[in-house]
Amino acid sequence: MARRADASGMDGVLILAKPSGPTSHDVVALARRLTGTRRIGHGGTLDPFASGVLPLFLGGATRLVEYHLGDRKGYRATICFGAASTTDDLEGDLTPVTGPTVAATAVEAALARFYGEIRQRPPIFSAIQVGGRRSYALAREGAPPELAERTVTIHEMELVAWNSDDPVRPIAIVDIACSAGTYVRALARDLGATLGSAAYLGALVRTASGPFRLENAVTLDGLRAASAAGTAAIAGLLLPVDAGLDGMPSVRLAPDEIADAAMGRFIRPAGGVGNLPAGEPIRLLDAAGTIVGIGSVEGRRIAPAKMLPGALGVLARRTDAGAEAGPQASPETVAADV
Repeated sequence: MARRADASGMDGVLILAKPSGPTSHDVVALARRLTGTRRIGHGGTLDPFASGVLPLFLGGATRLVEYHLGDRKGYRATICFGAASTTDDLEGDLTPVTGPTVAATAVEAALARFYGEIRQRPPIFSAIQVGGRRSYALAREGAPPELAERTVTIHEMELVAWNSDDPVRPIAIVDIACSAGTYVRALARDLGATLGSAAYLGALVRTASGPFRLENAVTLDGLRAASAAGTAAIAGLLLPVDAGLDGMPSVRLAPDEIADAAMGRFIRPAGGVGNLPAGEPIRLLDAAGTIVGIGSVEGRRIAPAKMLPGALGVLARRTDAGAEAGPQASPETVAADV
């Protein structure tokens, strides 16, 4: 069944530029207050010290968050050599480590070893659940768990700046493109170990989350200004609810087909399913090309999976038409109004 639109009427994707300092939860709470929108989800947490792209999904767009969680991420990481951190970043306790002098050429050569699929052990101070508890909570109690390695994919790692003013503790600026679930802190830690030294993450900026890029993001001050100007100004900042899903296959449905899908029924599109991939998510569109839901092809039918508030409007119009027919309305149509 489709869910009703948020009471504020705010449905769409808001690309925010999170500053360093607040948690992702803090930013979501602020956006909820400024937009007057109760339901807001986000496309991947950023640590408090990190900044950058934080996609927010408002109202009906929250129904589509799961289709963004696997998006490729882009980062600009500041990696500091010559010391180890208990948290693998600047917020932990630092311990100087004596090792060979690290040169920029050695860093560039080492980065190439991280390309492709790699095995990565997450930081001990992470939110991973271990026996029903967060790993960071266990670590703070002096009982750090042994976290299993996981497979992540590094698409790109490029050294873009190098500072060796302090040759014992040089600093590298590295651009990274990686799969969702990659810990950049762990990359910094492992890069230091690869070079026979130690390293930690000194700063982190998320430059991209899937198709959403930092240069197109709205600052918190920009959101505050829009909120002060009124709902129309806030609405002007929103992208469509299916922004970023352009690569997902789609099919256009007739109003009766949309109404059936809104009731959770399988549908047989009048135009057939064509070459739509079976078992994969597809966008369900109305005649104007506006998304009304997500479904998947099963045989020659489409099974609705997520229906958006727009589908309710179609269902309501069909129900109203059935009500006007009086005694001629079918039991099935009357039931749809319940």
